[in-house]
Amino acid sequence: MDYYRDTTLLSEPMDNKKIVSRPVYLNLLKIRQPITALASIGHRISGVLLFIAIPLMIWTLDTSLQGPQQYQQVVTLYDQPLMKLLLLLLAWAGAHHFFAGIRFLFIDIDWGVDLVTARRTAGMAIGCGVVGVVIALIVIL
Repeated sequence: MDYYRDTTLLSEPMDNKKIVSRPVYLNLLKIRQPITALASIGHRISGVLLFIAIPLMIWTLDTSLQGPQQYQQVVTLYDQPLMKLLLLLLAWAGAHHFFAGIRFLFIDIDWGVDLVTARRTAGMAIGCGVVGVVIALIVIL
């Protein structure tokens, strides 16, 4: 697929054409990413989600330790369906980030850099993230 096409600058006179190579618009949602890219993108997304969740988790811990009534307030908050969905999302983020992080640590020491092993470990990291969500689903519900 040709990602660049030659276009003419219209600001130049027609007798003095200058060819410029410009990137063609790519729809990233239509491109089928390899499993290694999915694991890497998932690792970044899960890291951002975990970072954003830090204030909520600190507030939850702080509130629940203030007394029995505040603890019950937090329990009531986490009984809401939207909060359960958020917990499932954070469970995926934690599991995926952990296992993909281990995969990247092994890649840093040059283990698993060949294509077959990289694909296999990427699939294992994604699979372990899904297993983490299933376990969290059983615990939460």
